[in-house]
Amino acid sequence: MIKVTFPDGAVREYPRGTTGTTVVEAISTSLAKKTVAMKWNGVLSDLSDPLESDGRIEFVARESADGLGLIRHDAAHVLAEAVQELFPGTQVTIGPVIENGFYYDFKRDEPFREEEFPAIEKKMAEIIARGAAFTKEVWSREEARRVFAAKGEDFKVELVDAIPEGQDLKIYRQGQWFDLCRGPHMRSVKDVGTAFKLTKVAGAYWRGDSRNPVLSRLYGTAFATQKELDAYLLMMEEAEKRDHRKIGQEMDLYHFQPEAQGSVFWHPKGYVLYNQMEAYIRRRLTRSGYVEVKTPQLMSSKFWEMSGHWGKYRENMFVVPDEVPSTEDAGPVFSGEGELMALKPMNCPAHVQIFNQGIKSYRDLPIRMAEFGCCHRNEAHGALHGLMRVRQMTQDDAHIFCREDQIQSETEHFVNLLYSVYEHMGFADVVIKLATRPEKFGGTIERWDMAEKALGDALLATGHKFEIAAGEGAFYAPKLEFHLKDAIGRSWQVGTLQLDFVLPERLGATYVAEDGSRHFAVMLHRAILGSLERFIGMMIENYAGKMPLWLAPTQVVVATIVSEADDAARSLVSRLKAHGIRAELDIRNEKINYKVREHSVQKVPLMFVLGRREAEEGTVSVRRLGREGQQVMTLDAAIAELFAEATPPDLKAA
Repeated sequence: MIKVTFPDGAVREYPRGTTGTTVVEAISTSLAKKTVAMKWNGVLSDLSDPLESDGRIEFVARESADGLGLIRHDAAHVLAEAVQELFPGTQVTIGPVIENGFYYDFKRDEPFREEEFPAIEKKMAEIIARGAAFTKEVWSREEARRVFAAKGEDFKVELVDAIPEGQDLKIYRQGQWFDLCRGPHMRSVKDVGTAFKLTKVAGAYWRGDSRNPVLSRLYGTAFATQKELDAYLLMMEEAEKRDHRKIGQEMDLYHFQPEAQGSVFWHPKGYVLYNQMEAYIRRRLTRSGYVEVKTPQLMSSKFWEMSGHWGKYRENMFVVPDEVPSTEDAGPVFSGEGELMALKPMNCPAHVQIFNQGIKSYRDLPIRMAEFGCCHRNEAHGALHGLMRVRQMTQDDAHIFCREDQIQSETEHFVNLLYSVYEHMGFADVVIKLATRPEKFGGTIERWDMAEKALGDALLATGHKFEIAAGEGAFYAPKLEFHLKDAIGRSWQVGTLQLDFVLPERLGATYVAEDGSRHFAVMLHRAILGSLERFIGMMIENYAGKMPLWLAPTQVVVATIVSEADDAARSLVSRLKAHGIRAELDIRNEKINYKVREHSVQKVPLMFVLGRREAEEGTVSVRRLGREGQQVMTLDAAIAELFAEATPPDLKAA
């Protein structure tokens, strides 16, 4: 007999080899109907697995988070079966669950087209309706190779060969169709349900290697209910409308081109937005006691070896020799004989060098050191995505050098600043996660416990709730993650605060304590916006390009209806610019409706419209983006209202 412990603490005995199915059915028929899998000693498992020793069991409902992952996993298997039924000769490769869905890669003579999605979805529904049970078999390597080779599944044979010796090869069947898979799965394909949808098709290299064949990747998503699927598809439809790449082009903010992959070409209007963001953060940091510094872009590899980045991060760094032969010499331009150097991927090691200039006393701490540092990271080409994933970025980066007894107060100070910034940017829904000690960590458990408690106590002191992300801390210390929810419900991880005991020790960042002894400083790595590029992209999508007036590249366009109002319009634009307003003049010989449509596409928040009557009476018709109708105001009233609304929120508070 074995002892099985339940979530409520109850313990029951069962014959060795009893399955999870037997256990749940013995408890309750209704519970058995809701349960699609189990966790055995914390490991997600098939309900049909035999229980061979004492352990703890948890039942996984279809509607749970684990259940959603299984729905998507099983949907990928159903997709693969449907494709092979519809398109004989297609080879299957891999089909993992990803964020918000799943995909499956296929080798087919011709790429899939979105026009084929309805037929594939129909076949998937037929397979689900058959209700075939998932059954697991364990095959030998030789048997698996023989069966898949006979089927012409060359990619599966390669996967079989890649599985380490001694590891079981699991085969999951659903009726006559089967696949190599680690599992687990739900009870049957019927548990997938009908709330699924294929979303897009793309090309992908086998195993991500450009030297390998190109496969067709079909993406899909699935949910426990149709209501959840509909909500997700609506969000995706809205997200497509808000795509910062599309809006950025419409607003003429920036562009990318192949000659500088992953680096932004900011256009005049885009750079206005960029500078407004940077100026806002700079003001907030100055008032919060930060000092601003500037450090080199290019530094010796020896420097990065000392910091530890060379060993752990080198593949993500742009490395160059510090000696380049004359271009008049024969042979390659880069000889490879010079000392290696690298463009900085982050600012922290350089900030330690500034801290180390001169002797620091305990009375000098904390030192809050900020830099709008331009960093370079060698992101994979396929990972680049507009402003969201770039190779050159500017961070609102800062490092706080403090004593251990200041960790809590400095964390409180940072969290309060961060929440104030997010409020000004229009984000009210913030989720904080405290990432705790991972399985492999540096330092002592005592120091980790102290650091985790200090961060947790600081959050409690600020009145903010937080979640524990168990085991997700950095190697050197715990960290805080700040996730923002945007206007259509998407979550973005933006801000961070990371405790670091390791880098100050590696680079010798010490201070003189009250008793005259030397102590290593504690280093808090922190960012509020993260990279300016990514945050601007997120803001564009959150506001669908309709930026708050204080951030808008063009705050107001003064447009005329008739040429007799041109002089009055010129005078008004001059007056607005004198007040610091970003105003443009539109006196083109076009109908006013044409002008309104054009500036609406460019997301200009306000239009001041002048006709003959307005020019004579000293008034203006005010049109607001996204609102019907217009309001006639005196020039003085319109300018005063515009000036008040265009003032950055931190300056209003000041």
